[in-house]
Amino acid sequence: MRALLLPTLIAISITGCSLNTTVTDAQRYAYDAKKPKPTSIADTKKTVEEIKPIAHNLQTIIDKDWAQKLAYSPELAASLGNQQAAGQLADLSPESLAEQNFKTQQLLNALKQLDKSQFSVDDQINAKILQDQLQNTLDMYRFKDHYLPITAESGFHAYIASIAKIPLRTTADYQNYLAKLNALPTYFGQQTFWLKQGLAAGITPAKVTLTGFEDSISAFIVPVEQSGYFAPFTQYPEHFTQAQKQQLTAQGKQIIADKVIPLYQAFYDFMTEEYIPNAREQIAASALPDGDAFYQNRVEYYTTLPMTAEEVHQLGLKEVARIRNEMQQIIEDLGFEGSFADFLQFLRTDPQFYPQTAEELLKEASYIAKKADAMLPKYFGKLPRTPYGIAPVPAEIAPKYTTGRYSGSNRDDQPGYYWVNTYALDKRPLYALEALTLHEAVPGHHLQSSLTKELTTLPNFRRYSYISAFGEGWGLYSEYLGLEAGFYQDPYSNFGRLTYEMWRAARLVVDTGMHAKGWSRQQAIDFMASNTALSMHNVNTEIDRYISWPGQALSYKIGELTIKRLRAKAEEALGEKFDIRKFHDKVLENGSVPMPILEQIIDTYINQELS
Repeated sequence: MRALLLPTLIAISITGCSLNTTVTDAQRYAYDAKKPKPTSIADTKKTVEEIKPIAHNLQTIIDKDWAQKLAYSPELAASLGNQQAAGQLADLSPESLAEQNFKTQQLLNALKQLDKSQFSVDDQINAKILQDQLQNTLDMYRFKDHYLPITAESGFHAYIASIAKIPLRTTADYQNYLAKLNALPTYFGQQTFWLKQGLAAGITPAKVTLTGFEDSISAFIVPVEQSGYFAPFTQYPEHFTQAQKQQLTAQGKQIIADKVIPLYQAFYDFMTEEYIPNAREQIAASALPDGDAFYQNRVEYYTTLPMTAEEVHQLGLKEVARIRNEMQQIIEDLGFEGSFADFLQFLRTDPQFYPQTAEELLKEASYIAKKADAMLPKYFGKLPRTPYGIAPVPAEIAPKYTTGRYSGSNRDDQPGYYWVNTYALDKRPLYALEALTLHEAVPGHHLQSSLTKELTTLPNFRRYSYISAFGEGWGLYSEYLGLEAGFYQDPYSNFGRLTYEMWRAARLVVDTGMHAKGWSRQQAIDFMASNTALSMHNVNTEIDRYISWPGQALSYKIGELTIKRLRAKAEEALGEKFDIRKFHDKVLENGSVPMPILEQIIDTYINQELS
């Protein structure tokens, strides 16, 4: 799964953060009764009917959309070289969000009015993906997704700390970093304002998923020189003079001591005293305001298909039964004496399956990753130029974080990273590490997302976006591809592959079960635990993730099944003409696309090969 929820292309970002806001000002803005009132389209005295067409051709709309994305996302703009945005953080004020929503509606209306009958194939794909992006931005605003800047795993307070990890090479870079530190109180104040709106509206994560959430905040409440925010002041480029270092270090230390750490303390107090105790008790998305419509919207968004929750649920049950039979066969082949549940307990508790140190886990992941690198030329004609590294999940978010994740970068001077969770080593089974590595590194997320960013002929809104059904479907397909490439020689590792596939199939059942069919959290935990070899720690963190991120877990299996079906279709149609390298290149050559468009691409490829 992709590493960071923020920033994305659709995330809202900023100009105008005051660089002189004090902690006292921020706390007063965030926590007292004098809060800004949200504005809306109606507040601006503009209605959808008043919106006029703003463009007459697709390229103009694409250009306006990209300009708007950069204007509202300085982090994206800065990562692509805009130095004016490098010292800014997101403006998440009610006025800013309402303005973005209004402009998004304008763009969508203009796009819908275009005559697409004469569009080229490429422009048809561009128009479809852009329309989906614009519609999703409007949908999320309508469903008040901005009330939820936190999930069971983490939240804005942890993700924003990544500003300290961007390489700083010049004094201007350091001044921009100081400006962002000064802007944190405004940023936290705006996010906390939305959290309070969520409390009032009943739009919060389920309380049960927030158990231990405060630990992800307290991890930042440390002495200044132990703070991750202070790290840039401990590793200056060699060309900096001693005077420059002393001056910048003094500034950084003062801001972190006077503003940043007190800010986290205030946020900790708010979360533990006000927010978490009053979070909603129900776990289902359907229990939210307009919840049934919201969940159906998420089902269609994350699958990119017109499926209902019930259809997804039944497909999940079918896949669970199929995979269970394959798992049972491995147990029998091993000669294990005991039930399926006994075998799972054996895998969860026997020390032979678990690393003794974080270094052992990281080294084993690195070894598997290098083996995976070597398989690529056999299965792909085109490979990315961007390398990737392997690193532990940041300690401040590791306790409630998933087992592993890929973290990419928009910068061409930075690699991607395959994150491996080294927290609770007795819950990180080595028998699942091959499948995890193939999914998160190569031929999974790193390969797919890096190739997409290198498709310079694509418009930027596609190069820097991510469609979950495609990306996560490709990641799961990559696990399966390892079978052909000679991985999973150990039967336990192959069982690990199957338990990962079962994990994704079970997601179809438990996500729809909890959000649309009235399942309890415990019912979902029991279903996942009884069908997969995931450790109970992983089962619990995963179920809480599905509760706080409705629908996203559906994308993996739906995408993988689609890619597998299209490959079988191509193999049958082409026979001896089928070339696995050509097929994979064709799947990836258009970047991240919805499943119906991928099917059109493969159909065209088949016809071209036959002709």
